[in-house]
Amino acid sequence: MVDITIHQPIRPSTSDLWFLAYLPLAISDGIATPLIPLLALQHFGASAFAVTIIIGASSMSQVPFTILWGNLSDRVAHRKYFLVGSFLATGLSIIAIAFAPDLSSYFWLNVVEGLACAASAPIGTMLLLETRHKRWWPGDIGLFGLISGIGTTVGLAIGIVWLFVIGVNASAVQVMTGLLVLSGILAVVGAIIAWAWIEEPTSRIERRAVAELVNLHRGVIERYRHFRSRVLNIVDIARGPVERLKGREILFLAALGVMSVGFDMFYGPFPVFLWQNAQLSDSAIFVVYLGSSAAATALFFHSGRAVEARSPKSVFLGSLFGRVLLMLLFLWGPIYIVLGHGTPALTGWFTLLNALLGVTWAFISTASTLFLMRLVGRSARGRALGLYNAVAGLGGLFGTVAGGYLFSTYGVGLTYSLAAGIVLFGMAMLAPIPYHSFRVPYRAASHRSWGRDARGTTAPSRGGHAPGAPRFSDARWPEGERPVPAGAPRGPSASPAHPKDPPPCGAGRERGPPASRE
Repeated sequence: MVDITIHQPIRPSTSDLWFLAYLPLAISDGIATPLIPLLALQHFGASAFAVTIIIGASSMSQVPFTILWGNLSDRVAHRKYFLVGSFLATGLSIIAIAFAPDLSSYFWLNVVEGLACAASAPIGTMLLLETRHKRWWPGDIGLFGLISGIGTTVGLAIGIVWLFVIGVNASAVQVMTGLLVLSGILAVVGAIIAWAWIEEPTSRIERRAVAELVNLHRGVIERYRHFRSRVLNIVDIARGPVERLKGREILFLAALGVMSVGFDMFYGPFPVFLWQNAQLSDSAIFVVYLGSSAAATALFFHSGRAVEARSPKSVFLGSLFGRVLLMLLFLWGPIYIVLGHGTPALTGWFTLLNALLGVTWAFISTASTLFLMRLVGRSARGRALGLYNAVAGLGGLFGTVAGGYLFSTYGVGLTYSLAAGIVLFGMAMLAPIPYHSFRVPYRAASHRSWGRDARGTTAPSRGGHAPGAPRFSDARWPEGERPVPAGAPRGPSASPAHPKDPPPCGAGRERGPPASRE
């Protein structure tokens, strides 16, 4: 198991500059996220249901190819070529989307773009793990998440400037087409940076051996277009050994799936709502999206610290309740009478509400992950996090399509009210799950002598922890996992080690070729 309690400052060397290849890719994604549905609406006259179908099809097309690219990269000597090719193909696909002649071509080119970018997540993660020492992994994954959040925020800001400055005296469709071309060019720039700075790793790691760490990530920004990094966990889990889940874990995952449906039933037709119902301009819609992105990125580290100081369950429930209220405020009728449709005042109001939704997401993503990890045993955490991502992805995909259909058929009032009700129902399912806290006494922990090979989930924090990663020292422990110092006797009088515990960090797991391949 990887030691994620010991904080190490991130010290990138010249070989680590390839991390920055993901920055232009994240900027590109920030531009394309609201732009692709807006272009479908205004250029091709697509309905809300058609927009959500385009989003869902692009996401689902990535699932099989993400697994395919990951497996191929395990068998081919050069991961670098897969990643560079993914970035390059993504950029060219986005440029082709900008010049699509009709809605059918627009749909299929979005599917191709999904296939092209499918390799970026699994191969990039494995490159990170294979080119960095284990002690840097949690901080590096946190840095990747922060790069993604900053890039998305910068992309939305570029979109605002582009639409305000260039779009003043030009056709809206022409301006958005040019902006989408810029998004594709940025992805190509990411490919150039990756080609120049990526160095092939000297050793390989079996992906299943690091499943817990790979799945231990929280999205900085709530994604509206891509679900593949979560849905593909269904396939990986289906190929692994079946382990019986406890009733409380099943109830948690069921509640998570229900809430994910509600979240994306709201956000699926969200750009359609802003353009058709609120009558906001294209630049104003980018401003609304920017509010959520900036708020979530700003709270990337602080939300983790806040959850550690309190019960993850209480933070989770409180954030969910706040999100329900915010979702309903988008339907508050008098505000449209007071502020008027399409006005700067209404833009400011929606930006504030969406920023607060971003704040709730920052706490939900952290608290929900930590809550689940403290429900399960150490040996089951990798699989539990895989199930978490898969259930959330499938729920989000279903919610996106269902939200588009309901929005087109019954209107925004019923759709958003039903979305809020579904989230409330998920909260009701979550509330009965027991959460028992166990804390290591501060004095006892501070006077103990902990060896170098102490397990990551039992050793106390030495000066902090990895940013954005849950901390397990001085924390609540699942049943039967009372911490034991390294070198302490393990017998009838000591807490037994879990029969499936991995060896301590640095015990030779990183040396030599993996025993098996996926």
